[in-house]
Amino acid sequence: MKLFKITSPTVAQVPIIISIPHAGTRLPSELKKHYKKGMRRHLDDTDWFVHRLYEFAPSLGITLIKANLSRWVIDLNRSPESIPLYSDDRLITPNTPTTDFYGNSLYKSKELEPDKDEVARRLQGYYRPYHQQVAQLLEERKKTFGQVLLWDAHSIRHRVSTIQKDPFPDMILGNNDERTAHPKLIRTALKGLNSGRFEVHHNHPFKGGHITRSFGKPENGVHALQLEMNKILYMDDNELTYNEDRASKVQKVLRTTLEGLIKTMEHSL
Repeated sequence: MKLFKITSPTVAQVPIIISIPHAGTRLPSELKKHYKKGMRRHLDDTDWFVHRLYEFAPSLGITLIKANLSRWVIDLNRSPESIPLYSDDRLITPNTPTTDFYGNSLYKSKELEPDKDEVARRLQGYYRPYHQQVAQLLEERKKTFGQVLLWDAHSIRHRVSTIQKDPFPDMILGNNDERTAHPKLIRTALKGLNSGRFEVHHNHPFKGGHITRSFGKPENGVHALQLEMNKILYMDDNELTYNEDRASKVQKVLRTTLEGLIKTMEHSL
């Protein structure tokens, strides 16, 4: 089973890599029957269609890497030790979740939930290859350009009461309180995201997950930004179907943002 898909640029490379860790929907054959049938029929915590939103990026010189496995098998945006990213009262799932975001059990029985050995197996077999590939792509671009930006692309339901009571804003740019990227890149990203008619928040309620926090080392020439996006921006209100009209408006803002970041990476850092 291929763990991820890499889409190469269709024009000259630029120093930006887009990571899409939560749009995967595959379950390994040996694990598929462990999950409740009703749960696996619709993998509810999936970042549905995010890869379609960014399908224009290779035409800008950007490389994409998209995970193929469901985050219910392994969550690539959690630390190997499942250290909580936040200290408030929100529900925080580990790298091998046993419930969805609403606390519903994923597995048919407790016996089928991953034990320590199974967690270690998934980390070695499913988790580390993705992170190693991202690290390799970043190193290659840094070697070529001197600097590189990782853009970690996500989406979330309009409302998840176990995380916060209020609906989520349209877009949330995360950089761990401005620690994971150069200030010029952060300003450029915010300017681009605000070029549309969307409500944009900065580091609240999400500051960036493990991918952003672990790879973002601006002092070493590696920058990282996470964009969390409300699903109803590009899906129907039922959050099941891709909406071309809505998505096109989002893509326009994403293109403007990424074009601005390319210029900043090439001329201002």
